[in-house]
Amino acid sequence: MVAGLIVLCGPTASGKTRLALDLATRLNTIILSADSRQVYRELNIGTAKPTAAELALIPHDLIDICEPTETLTLADYQSQAQAILAQRDDIPLLVGGTGLYIKAIAQGLKIPRVPPQTELRAQLQTLGQGHCYPLLQQVDPLASAKIHPNDSTRTIRALEVFYVTGRRMSAQQGECPPPYPVLYLGLDGDRLKARIAQRVEAMIAAGLVAEVQGLGDRYGFDLPLLKTLGYGEICQYLQGAIALETTKDLIIRHTAQFAKRQRTWFRANPHIHWFDMEAENLVAQAWETVEAWRSQHHLSKW
Repeated sequence: MVAGLIVLCGPTASGKTRLALDLATRLNTIILSADSRQVYRELNIGTAKPTAAELALIPHDLIDICEPTETLTLADYQSQAQAILAQRDDIPLLVGGTGLYIKAIAQGLKIPRVPPQTELRAQLQTLGQGHCYPLLQQVDPLASAKIHPNDSTRTIRALEVFYVTGRRMSAQQGECPPPYPVLYLGLDGDRLKARIAQRVEAMIAAGLVAEVQGLGDRYGFDLPLLKTLGYGEICQYLQGAIALETTKDLIIRHTAQFAKRQRTWFRANPHIHWFDMEAENLVAQAWETVEAWRSQHHLSKW
C-alpha cells in the first residue's frame, strides 16, 4: 500500500502535466491519470494526453487502458487505480481534471458495481426525462435531491442501479477514506481562457482534424466519444456544417464553459492548496508544500 498520495487537480489547460512531471521526478514516483477520456486508446490530441517524450520521462498509468468502443465505468477506473496503489509503497501523483475520478480514489467513494444496462437505458431514454425524474423521486428521493431535474444521465443511472439491485442508489453510496494521507494541490489562474485558446490552436496544428477523421472512418461518426468536447465540433466541421475558424471558436468557448464547471467542483474542496499557474516559482512553492506535508506525516524517507 502506498505511503501517501498527492492529488494535482484543476481546470483544463492549467499546466497540471508540466508540474506533475517536475514533482514526480523529485519524488521518483509514477503519475496516475485522472482524466475520463485519456483512458481511451487513439484519443490522443483532443484529450491532451502527455506526449511520447513526457511519457518517457516518468512512468504513467491509467492512460490507454480501454478501447474507444468500450465503456470504462467509474467503478472500473476505481478498481484499477486501487490495484495499482495497493502494489506500491511510495507517494504517487494522481493528476487530472475529472473530479469524480479523483474523489473515487482520494476519498474512497462507494460505487454500486452495476455495469451499464443497454436495454434498460434505452427504455428509460424512450420514456424521457419528464417521466424518469419524477419516477426517481418516488423510488429514491435522496438520490433525486442531489440530481438536477434536467440531468438525464445521472437520473437514468440512479434508476438503473435501483432496478438492477432492488436497492436505492443512495443507500449504496458513501465514502470509505483510504488509510494513507492525501495532499491536494490545485492549479488555476486569470489567464486560463487565453491558455485554452493557445491549446486549441496547438491541437489543430498537431493534427486534431485528421485524428477525428481517422476515428470516424474506423468506428463510425456515431461513436459516443466523437460527441465529446473538441471531437464533436470537429465532426461538425468535417460534415461541412461549419468553417474551421468557427470550429476553433466553438471549442474554445465550450472548453472555457467546461473549465468553469471544473473550477466550481474543485473549489468546493476545502483541502486543496491552490497555486497560481503563472507563478514563476510555481515548482518551488508546490515542492515546499509537499515537503511540509511529508514532514507532518513522517514521510520524509520518500
